[in-house]
Amino acid sequence: MTSEGRRRPHPVGLEGDERTDARERALLLLYESASKGVSPSETIDAQVMRPDLLTRELVIGFAEHQERIDSEIASHAKGWTLQRMPLIDLTVMRIAAYELLGKPDVPVAVVLDEAVELAKRFSTDDSGRFVNGVLSALVPVLRPPTPPRGRDDD
Repeated sequence: MTSEGRRRPHPVGLEGDERTDARERALLLLYESASKGVSPSETIDAQVMRPDLLTRELVIGFAEHQERIDSEIASHAKGWTLQRMPLIDLTVMRIAAYELLGKPDVPVAVVLDEAVELAKRFSTDDSGRFVNGVLSALVPVLRPPTPPRGRDDD
């Protein structure tokens, strides 16, 4: 949000991107779910129009791994409890953590960049740095590097 309380526009180059839009919709659905104290599935089911497949995948994927994701965020957010974090920041990190864990086809840099942009767009001016710091610490845990493949010696 801007200092005037308005949402920032999409950064240049990100408008119309299907994944970016799905992340934004997932953020809104998970925020609604947490605010109302209902499950993400209930929030999806209550929508007048069924969310698109990618948005549902992000929301349900997080819900299926919520215990581990929340545990990892809590242990890597030095000096912060989940309850003390701004809900938008936490929700952005939950989506990105799910992508790191369950979407190996999405490059780490893209996950982090998109999360930082969402945090800057919907939360405070300091949120981007906070989200980036926590997520950067989560990368080795949730998306460990794969060992290089050796050549067959046959």
